Amino acid sequence: MPIYTYTHLEDSSCPHAPTFDWQQVARDWPLTVCPYCGKPVERVLSAPLVKKKNFNSELRDKGFTKLVRVDDGIFENVTRRPGEEKYVDRRKPETFPKLEKTIED
Repeated sequence: MPIYTYTHLEDSSCPHAPTFDWQQVARDWPLTVCPYCGKPVERVLSAPLVKKKNFNSELRDKGFTKLVRVDDGIFENVTRRPGEEKYVDRRKPETFPKLEKTIED
């Protein structure tokens, strides 16, 4: 469920003034009064949380291998390391990524 931020419209002795966070279902109507003190409140517009996308080099540095399909049975290794093939052919095991280089005990 999303968490919304509300602000008091009047001076209030509420311990949650001037703002407080409230968790509610997105389809619920916004609160009009503070659930703690009963004074009028309004929902504050805030930026949504956006997850940062991982770049291929970050994936490689974290030990992941990312293959992107190019053709039937042919994949491009976009996280290749030195000594690895650019394209992986499922019919040719010698083109497979060298996972023993990235897996450590």
